[in-house]
Amino acid sequence: MSTFNYRAKNITGTLKTGTIEAISPAKAAEALHRTGLIVLELESDSASIFNPSKFLQLVNHVPKKELVIFSRQLATLLNAKIPITQIFEILIEQATNQPLKKALEKIMADVRAGKSLSEALAGFPKIFSNLFISLVKAGELSGSLDSSLLYIADQQEKDFELIGKIRGAMIYPAFIVFAIVAVGGLMFVFVLPQMIDVLVESGVELPLTTRILIFLTSFILKYWPVLITLSLGAIVGSQLYIRSVGGRLIWDRIKLRIPILSRLLRNIYMVRFSRNLSSLVSSDIPIVQALRTVADIVGSTVYQQIINEAADDVEIGKTISDVFADRPEIPVIVTQMIRVGEQSGDLHEILGKLADFYDKEVSNTVGALTSLLEPVIMILLGLAVAVMVAGIILPIYNLASVQ
Repeated sequence: MSTFNYRAKNITGTLKTGTIEAISPAKAAEALHRTGLIVLELESDSASIFNPSKFLQLVNHVPKKELVIFSRQLATLLNAKIPITQIFEILIEQATNQPLKKALEKIMADVRAGKSLSEALAGFPKIFSNLFISLVKAGELSGSLDSSLLYIADQQEKDFELIGKIRGAMIYPAFIVFAIVAVGGLMFVFVLPQMIDVLVESGVELPLTTRILIFLTSFILKYWPVLITLSLGAIVGSQLYIRSVGGRLIWDRIKLRIPILSRLLRNIYMVRFSRNLSSLVSSDIPIVQALRTVADIVGSTVYQQIINEAADDVEIGKTISDVFADRPEIPVIVTQMIRVGEQSGDLHEILGKLADFYDKEVSNTVGALTSLLEPVIMILLGLAVAVMVAGIILPIYNLASVQ
C-alpha cells in the first residue's frame, strides 16, 4: 500500500488537495473518481519525500500574516470600486513576500485571460486554502466579494491570534528547558570531567550518585558522535513517519490521549471546526461541501475522518448532530448546540457562538498549562541541582574535611 498526493476538482469545480492510500496510481485515481473527484495531479508521496519540490515548497512558504494583510487590502480596494486588474497591480507593488508576489502576478494574468478570481486562486493550493477559495467563489456568485474577503480577513486574524496566543505562552517554558539542557551539556563536557578526576584520584569510596555521574560523563564524552547521530536519525525518522498517512493518524490519536494537552488540542480543533463551518454556511455553501472543506483544514486526521464521515451521512439524509452524537471525540455541548441550530435554522450563528466559547476555553487552558509548567520546571531544576550537589559537591566537601 502506497500513499499518493492528489490535486482534483469536485463536481462544483472546487479544487481539492490531499492524500490517499492505494496499491497503485490507477487504483488511487479510481478511488478518487468514485468519490466524485476529477483528478488533475497524482504523485507518490513516498517517492517524493526527498524531492527538491518539497524543499521549494518549504522555502516558498507564505506566512499567515501576509495572507491576512492581502485579504484586508483586496477587500478594501474592491469596496472602493477599483478595477480588479488595477487592484492586483497595487498589491503586487506592495507585496514584500516573494512567493506571494509571484503568485499574485500569475493570478492577475489569469484574471486578465478571463478566469474568475476563485479559479485563479485555485491555481495556488499551497497558498490559498479550500476554505479561502470557497468563500471567494461564494462572494462572486452573490455579488458581495468585498464582504466575503473582509469576512475571510477577520477569520484569518482570529486564527492568527489563536496561534500567536499559544506560541507566546510556550516561549518561556521552552526557553527554560533549552537553558537547562544547554547548561547541563556544558557541565558534562567542561566541568564534571575535571571535578571527577579529582574524586577518582583521591581514592575515597564514592557514593552511588557520584558513580552514576562518572559513568554518564565518561559515556557521553566517549560516544557523543554516536549519540548525536542517533538523536538526529530519530528526529528525522519520526518526522518522516508522522508525515505519512498512517503515522499522522497514530500521532494525532496519541496527542488526544495526553493529559491537559489533549484538552487544549480538542478545544483548538473545535474552534477551527465551528468558526470555519459557520463562515461557509453563512455564505450559502451546501452543507456537505462545507463539511468536506472544513475537514481538510481542521488540523487533525482524527477529526478529519469524523467530519468526512459526517459529510457522507448528511448526504444520505442524516443530521450533523445525529452523527456527532455517536463520536466520543466530539464534546456533548457541540452536539447539543448544533442540534439547536439545525432545528432553529440558525446553524451559522450557533456555530459562531461555539467558536467564541471554545476560543475562551483555549485561552483558559493555555493559561492553566503555563501556570502548571512553571512549578514543574522549577522542580526539575531543583532536582538537577540536588543531583549535582549530592554527586559532586558533597564528596569534594567531605574529602576536604578529612584532609
